[in-house]
Amino acid sequence: MERVYNFSAGPSMLPVQVLETAAAEMLNYQDSGMSVMEMSHRSPVYEKIIQDAEKLLREVMNIPDNYKVLFLQGGASTQFAAVPLNLLSGSGKADYILSGQFSTKAYKEAQKYGDIAVAGSTKDINFSAVPKSETLNFRADADYVHMCFNNTIYGTKFRYIPDTGSVPLVADMSSCILSEPVDVSKFGLIYAGAQKNMSAAGLTVVIVREDLLGKARPETPTMLDYKTMADNDSMYNTPPCYCIYIAKLVYEWILGLGGLEKMREHNAKKAALLYDYLDSQDYYLAPVAKDSRSMMNVTFVTGDAELDKKFASEASSAGLKNLKGHRSVGGMRASIYNAMPMDGVEKLVAFMKEFAKNNPKK
Repeated sequence: MERVYNFSAGPSMLPVQVLETAAAEMLNYQDSGMSVMEMSHRSPVYEKIIQDAEKLLREVMNIPDNYKVLFLQGGASTQFAAVPLNLLSGSGKADYILSGQFSTKAYKEAQKYGDIAVAGSTKDINFSAVPKSETLNFRADADYVHMCFNNTIYGTKFRYIPDTGSVPLVADMSSCILSEPVDVSKFGLIYAGAQKNMSAAGLTVVIVREDLLGKARPETPTMLDYKTMADNDSMYNTPPCYCIYIAKLVYEWILGLGGLEKMREHNAKKAALLYDYLDSQDYYLAPVAKDSRSMMNVTFVTGDAELDKKFASEASSAGLKNLKGHRSVGGMRASIYNAMPMDGVEKLVAFMKEFAKNNPKK
């Protein structure tokens, strides 16, 4: 069977080059006589893999020296608790920008640990845009401000980095990390589940400024203490070894393409093709405000739930998989992460045109 175009929001497509390399090295990684899946994380050969992965990610993202890179487990959802447990130890206050489901979940989790305020929200417009900078209200004595940079479910993204002054800014970048350059120095902490744009499911990456380490609350579980993980080079316990290996291959792939500037060009062209078509017709509706559109997750609807269902089904039969929108919002969602080739988006647009022609609205 031929490979399909997988528009899933995650786990998502991986670059073919990465999969081919992993397949070639599956049984015998660099003459070690074993797969990366089998080797001890304490072995010299694996220690080089994880060290190279960190070195490559630092190069790809231009991560400053005063930041630690942590390869963790538990998904981004575990970070909803880890962030307040590690950082909510000064004033006990934190401000959260609510721009979708995941930032809301993070906010609710943080409420267990301190005085958590909403700095801004677009819930009243069904999260169809991100909050504008002038509407945000931050407390000067907050321990941190939290945001979700790209909202997978709603298809929105911040086009700006909020100015939080001296208060550390924490960002969930799960669905947009490595899609374009980002100034890491603007953030106190960045975290991301790797299964959307970086690796297979099972790995979570945390990039944290060193001065924020060592502030964990007394009740923080050892496994969630950033300083413990940093002091042990992400190997306090057995890390997600194979996922880190896949991430290393992805970092090599990005650098081979020319880095994040080239990645942004590639992603911008794909997104423009799809959005330009959506803006040129009236059969499909793109509900997201234009100034908040995501390059990674493109949402659209026909306005008819039955037509939406038919669209997703027929698209799947045509080799365009996982286009059904999230159950909370319905419609369709095309996740066009780094590994989605341009021809995948071209075939999607061609299918959308054909479907509109063959299924006139009543």
